[in-house]
Amino acid sequence: MSWYHYLACFFAGFCLANTVPHFVHGISGKSFRTPFARLQGKGLSSPTVNVVWGLVNLLVGFILLRVGLVSPANDWGLLALFAGVTFVSISLSKAFADRPQ
Repeated sequence: MSWYHYLACFFAGFCLANTVPHFVHGISGKSFRTPFARLQGKGLSSPTVNVVWGLVNLLVGFILLRVGLVSPANDWGLLALFAGVTFVSISLSKAFADRPQ
């Protein structure tokens, strides 16, 4: 595999993990931050925007899984996928820690 396959695996993990908070908040009827809020990255977007943003992340993550050739036989690809999930999960937990509920 080439380097860009591993990069695609990393960003697949990034997008797939980012799907979860947006989609869950959206289908729960709760507002949540998206890049499309008035105060970009700080303001809240409607539940519908969050569902759509979650689905976009899911679609992009799925496409990147295909580009990255992720499979159970590809240990390094799976490691890159997990690294992407880990990176975005920790980053988001820190970014949203200060947000009042």
